[in-house]
This record gives sequence, structure tokens and C-alpha cells, in this order.
Amino acid sequence: MAKHQSFTTWLKTHSKDRTAIGDLARDVSADPDWPSRKGLSGQRNYLEDLGAIQAAIDTLERAWEAYGAYQAAENASA
Repeated sequence: MAKHQSFTTWLKTHSKDRTAIGDLARDVSADPDWPSRKGLSGQRNYLEDLGAIQAAIDTLERAWEAYGAYQAAENASA
């Protein structure tokens, strides 16, 4: 059985995308303090604590939705 990518690993694969998710991926890749293992709520709190704009938080939530779809597709093909 293949090991699934974590959200952060999956997100970083989008760092070359010219989208809001790509922007987030580049920011996460450059942030040594990014809370990789904290899940959506921990990552949302992290962004809020940094004073991130609402659009960044919305992008994080959209990225988590896309990641969920990615996981579902991976599970369906397994």
C-alpha cells in the first residue's frame, strides 16, 4: 500500500502554480516554522497569529479541500 503525502508535502508540489494555492505553497516552503503536523485548525491559527489577511486563510481552506479530493482519488485508485 502506497504511503499518502501529508498536506504540507502535497501543498509544496504546487509551488510552481501561478494561483493563490501556489502562492501559499511558496510561502509555506519558505517558512521554517510552518506547523506541518497541526492540521487545518493549527495551520489556520498559525496564519491568524501572524496577522494573515482573510484571503490567505481562505486559500488555506481551499487547499485543504483540494487535498481532501486528492486523498479521495488516491483511495479510490488503491
